[in-house]
Amino acid sequence: MTTTRILILSGRGRYEDPWHDHAATSHAVAGIVSDLGTIEVRGLFRDALDDLDSVDLLVVNGGSGRRDTDFDGSDDDWLAFHARLAGWARAGGAVLGLHQAANTFYDAPGWADVLGGRWVPGESMHPPIDTARFELAEGHPVTDGLGAVEAFDERYCHLRVSPGARVLGTTLDDDGAAHPVLWVNEAHGGRSVYSALGHDVRSFASEGHRELLRRSASWLLS
Repeated sequence: MTTTRILILSGRGRYEDPWHDHAATSHAVAGIVSDLGTIEVRGLFRDALDDLDSVDLLVVNGGSGRRDTDFDGSDDDWLAFHARLAGWARAGGAVLGLHQAANTFYDAPGWADVLGGRWVPGESMHPPIDTARFELAEGHPVTDGLGAVEAFDERYCHLRVSPGARVLGTTLDDDGAAHPVLWVNEAHGGRSVYSALGHDVRSFASEGHRELLRRSASWLLS
C-alpha cells in the first residue's frame, strides 16, 4: 500500500524573517491536512529536497530573510536546490505555496513560473492586519461552494500573477479595489496553488480558511 507523502518546508535562515512564525504556521497546516497523508515539517535548508522524488505534495511556507554565507551558503550554493525544485515541479509535481511563498526564493527567477506569480518589492503591499474577507470564485474544485473566507489576516495587494495562472480569489484594499490572493497554475507542466492567507496562526482559526487549505491540498493530490 502506497502512502501519500506531504512535505511542508518551513522558513529558516535566508527564507525566514522576524515577522512570521513559520514553525507555528507550518505545524498548524500540518494538522489541517493530516488526514490526507503522512506529514513531515522540515526546515528550509539546502538538503531539504534531497528525497523530493518520493514527495506527493510540497507545501512551501517560507519567506525572505538574511543572506549569510557562513550560516547557510551563498546564492551559488543554493543553485542545486532550486534546480531540483523547478525540475520536479515542471515534471508534474504538486506545489502549495502559502502567504510569503510569493516572496520567497527571490534568488530563483523561475520560482514565479512554478508558483504562478510573485510579490514585487516596491509595488506589492498589504494594509494593517485585521479581520478580512476573501471572495472566492465558482467553477473550480478548490473553491466551489465556499463563496468567501473570513479570517484575521493580511490582505496582500498588487501581487503580480503570471499570464497562465487562474485567479480564484480576491480581496479588497482600503480603497475598495480588488486584488488577486488565490490562484491555481498548471502552465508550467505541474500543478500549483498559491494562497496569500496565513500570516500567523490566528488565520487558521477560521473554518473557511481550513476548508480552503484542505480543498487545495486535495485537488493538488488528485
